[in-house]
Amino acid sequence: MSDSNKKKSSLSEKAGISPPEITNVSAINQIKNKRRHQPTSQELIDGILAGNRTSLSRAITLIESTNSDHFEKAGEVIQGCLTHANKSIRIGITGVPGVGKSTFIEAFGKHLTQLGKKVAVLAVDPSSSLSHGSILGDKTRMEELVKDENAFIRPSASGETLGGVARKTRETIILCEAAGFDTIIIETVGVGQSETAVHSMVDFFLLLKISGAGDELQGIKRGIMEMADAIAINKADGDNVKKANQAKVEFNRALHLFPPKRSNWQPKVTTCSSMTKEGISEVWETISEYFEMMKETGFFQEKRNEQNNFWMMETINEQLKQNFYNQPEIISLLEERKKAVQNNEVSSFAAASELLKLYFEKRCKGSK
Repeated sequence: MSDSNKKKSSLSEKAGISPPEITNVSAINQIKNKRRHQPTSQELIDGILAGNRTSLSRAITLIESTNSDHFEKAGEVIQGCLTHANKSIRIGITGVPGVGKSTFIEAFGKHLTQLGKKVAVLAVDPSSSLSHGSILGDKTRMEELVKDENAFIRPSASGETLGGVARKTRETIILCEAAGFDTIIIETVGVGQSETAVHSMVDFFLLLKISGAGDELQGIKRGIMEMADAIAINKADGDNVKKANQAKVEFNRALHLFPPKRSNWQPKVTTCSSMTKEGISEVWETISEYFEMMKETGFFQEKRNEQNNFWMMETINEQLKQNFYNQPEIISLLEERKKAVQNNEVSSFAAASELLKLYFEKRCKGSK
C-alpha cells in the first residue's frame, strides 16, 4: 500500500485537542475550603436573621443532628434567634395517607404567598422502622411551591420519635420565625399519635378528610376530632362534589356532639379542591377568623404560654433519658438485665429499679 493511501485511510489516527491546563489552582482551593468551612454560631444567627436560606438550612441540620458535639452549638443558635421568634401563625395539618396533604399544602401555600405571606412548610416524612431510611419526597410533590421565593420547604425524617414527629420540629419553628416566615405549616405523618405532638406546638389544627371512602365518620379517633379546629373535605371536584357536601353535613352534626372547646371556638367544616383551588380561600378565611377571635379573648397567648411550659418539661424528660442511656455503667448492666428478664430470673420492675438505683448513685457521687 502506498504512502498516499495510508494517509487517506479512515483508520488513521489524528491528533486531538489537548486539554486546557489548570491555571487557577488557588481559586479551586478557595472553593474547596469554603465548602469545608463550618460557620460559627454567630455566623449562622446573622445569616438566619438576614433571611439567608443556606444559613437556615444548615442551622436546621445542626439541631436535627444526634451528634453530641453539635448540641451546644445548636443551643447557641436557638438562643440567638429566640428574641426574633414568636411572630408567626403556626398551623398543623393532618390526615390519613392518601388524603392529599402535600397537594393541599402546595395549593394553600401558593394562596398565602399570593397574599404576601412568607410560608415555611415543615413536612415530616415517615421513616422506615426497619432500615430507618426516609424518602423525603415533599419537595418533589410540591413542585410549584418549592420554586416560590416566599416559601421554604423543609422535609425531615420522622425517625423513631412519638408518632413520627421530628425530634427538633419545635426548635425548627423558632429558626423559621427568626428568618422572617410569618406562617408556619407543619404536616404530620398522619398515622395516629403524631397529631398529639403537633397539636402541642401549633395555634390552629386542621384535619383533612376525603369523601367517598366508606362511612365518613368511621375510623376517626375521637381525640383527633376533638383537637381539630376545622375540618376540610379535600378532593371536592368533579363527580365527588356531591359526596363532599354530604360529608360536610355529617361532620358538622358530629362536631356538635362534642363538648365545647376551652377557647369557646366552634370548629367549622368546609370543602375544597387542591386541583381546582376551589374552597382554598375559605379555609384561610376560617383560620383568620379563628386567630382574630383568639387574640381578642387572650386565649392565643395563653395557649402559647402553656405550650412553652409543656416543651420545657418534654426537653427535661428527653435529656434525662439520653443521659441515662449514655452512662457506660448503665449500658453494660442493661444488657445483663435484659437477658435476666428474658430468662425469667428477675422481674422487669426489679431490673428497672436496679438500673435506676445505679444511675442515681453514680449521679450523687459525681456531684460531691
